[in-house]
Amino acid sequence: MRRDFGMVEVDGTAVNWLGANFWSRNGGPLMWREHYDPRLIRDELRVLRAHGLTMTRSFFYWPDFMPAPDRVDDGCAARYADFLDAHAELGMRTVPTFLVGHMSGGNWDPAWRGGRDLYTDVWLVARQAWFVREMTRRYAAHPAVAGWLISNEMPIYGGTASREAVTAWASLMVQAVRAGGGHQPVSIGDGAWGAEVTGVDNGFSVRDMAELVDFLGPHVYRMEDDVVRQHYTAAFLCELTGTLRRPVVLEEFGLSSDFASDTNAAHYYRQVLHHSLLAGATGWIAWNNTDFDNLRGQDPYRHRAFELHFGLTTVDGAPKPQLAEMRSFARTLADIDVARCRRPPAQAALVVPEHLEGGLPGTDGEDNRFPFTVLRQAYVSAKLADLPVGLTRERDGIAEDCRLYLVPSTKQLAAPTWYRLERLAGGGAVVYVSYCHGTGGFQRGPWYAHLNRMFGVEHQLRYGLVDPIVADTVEFTLTTELGGLPAGRRLSFPVAGNANSRAYLPVRPTESEVIAVDGEGRPALLRRRAGRGWTVLCTYPVEHMAALTPAVNPEDTRVLYAALAEWAGVDRPVVVDEPHVAADVLDHADSRRFAFLTSQSDQPVTVRPVVTGGRLVDLDGGAELSTVDLPPYGVRVLWLATGRRCR
Repeated sequence: MRRDFGMVEVDGTAVNWLGANFWSRNGGPLMWREHYDPRLIRDELRVLRAHGLTMTRSFFYWPDFMPAPDRVDDGCAARYADFLDAHAELGMRTVPTFLVGHMSGGNWDPAWRGGRDLYTDVWLVARQAWFVREMTRRYAAHPAVAGWLISNEMPIYGGTASREAVTAWASLMVQAVRAGGGHQPVSIGDGAWGAEVTGVDNGFSVRDMAELVDFLGPHVYRMEDDVVRQHYTAAFLCELTGTLRRPVVLEEFGLSSDFASDTNAAHYYRQVLHHSLLAGATGWIAWNNTDFDNLRGQDPYRHRAFELHFGLTTVDGAPKPQLAEMRSFARTLADIDVARCRRPPAQAALVVPEHLEGGLPGTDGEDNRFPFTVLRQAYVSAKLADLPVGLTRERDGIAEDCRLYLVPSTKQLAAPTWYRLERLAGGGAVVYVSYCHGTGGFQRGPWYAHLNRMFGVEHQLRYGLVDPIVADTVEFTLTTELGGLPAGRRLSFPVAGNANSRAYLPVRPTESEVIAVDGEGRPALLRRRAGRGWTVLCTYPVEHMAALTPAVNPEDTRVLYAALAEWAGVDRPVVVDEPHVAADVLDHADSRRFAFLTSQSDQPVTVRPVVTGGRLVDLDGGAELSTVDLPPYGVRVLWLATGRRCR
């Protein structure tokens, strides 16, 4: 299955943006008024450039740039022109953002808006389009302009609306860029928070936006209860976004130093950058360039004090550890010549239910939200199993060229999909499904088209009731060998969930073989021969339970997925036994292959990777490595060499 690794093209050349969202520390959002300091701007940009950053994202603070419905403030416009010149002087570029009424937790209207709706009021939509067109006309020819963004987190500023209204508004704004002569790539700036990624419909359909724009830009600021999930969440969001066939730029990510120590901030940046690269992101714009301690009396920082310290530098311009991680990542991108890299095709697929995207009759919001946490936890387990997994969306048709299909903790798929999965098993694939009642109480039970026949069982469910899991931990004992795991091997899983989802599926095998039992001797894993392949049923919602458990990763779903991959014959180029270390690869156009080893341990670890058909070689000295040392939460990038040994 193809995994996207699309890149934004500027003037016909594929680029990898690495930069920062930019406000000068002398003014923040008000920098375009009387606070603009050309010398300071150049000093701030120079620090970023010295650390390998090549671009910024910049903002037209709307109340200042458009003081009247038919006028652009010439003073602000002139200062922005100087800002562009400053970029050009340093060999940098920027992405202007037009409609900036929301920023760092505050909303600000132009004085003349008068409460009109941003999406549906014809006059106001026309005024927005005029502003976008006029600003584009002024700057489109400047060599420092790399692209355009319509808004900044418009779902927060303009609120939610119908999908039809939002898509029409976005289409008109993109047309305004083109009418103004903007030939550079354009996107919306909405954060990619639509239902296709989050399960929550805010009107900004990421699928619809993908039809209008040249790239998609997730904004990621998650509060989590598991460090491994935290480190992988941005990557998972990029992965979900990338299934919609547009280049993915991690448009906003970062943290306040008030929320993380310097050491832990560096760990977070390092993990997010590398994992999102391996998930298909090809651009990164950190939030943001500087701290704002000198603006503590200015909104929004006055009432959101933590927003003062999201910077890559202190308010005095000193680099913070986060900026050092950006510099290190820039070197990695150069070392692997990332513009000519690609992700190898996936032989394992994680199935994204159509219900995540919503719009299906007879379901509720709980059904739409439920798949996100399950899929993310399954993705983490697959990555920790060194499994190069891809995501395949049910709404677009399940990919048919994989050896392993993972359908984790699933309540519902469309009826034809169940038959399609069985057909794929008949063609030689392994199809793994773990059961879950779901967290909602509406029609609680299996929305499977033919559960008994597909898995060779007879379920023993009672209408309207669940079979609760009473223990705090469930233990599987293998009754036969599975993918290198011997009979007798035990796998342990935490138990969690609400009154609906903390339940197992009671079954009696008919045409299936029980390959693992729970602590009561009941079937926990069953497999049925289906043509040349297999269907596998897990009667416990192991991914859902792990997703609700704090500090759970790594846990034994990783072991189960690794065994399934081995059994299905999935190619895992590099495998590491240490549960806290994940391995993945990128391929270069010249046939080189690069291996990434990433640690989730807070302690130094030494690992001995198992390599298929090659050996690991240090990028710097060319030395062959049989063991690899990783510092806490460290990352090593190595050459996966084949052929003759290096001298």
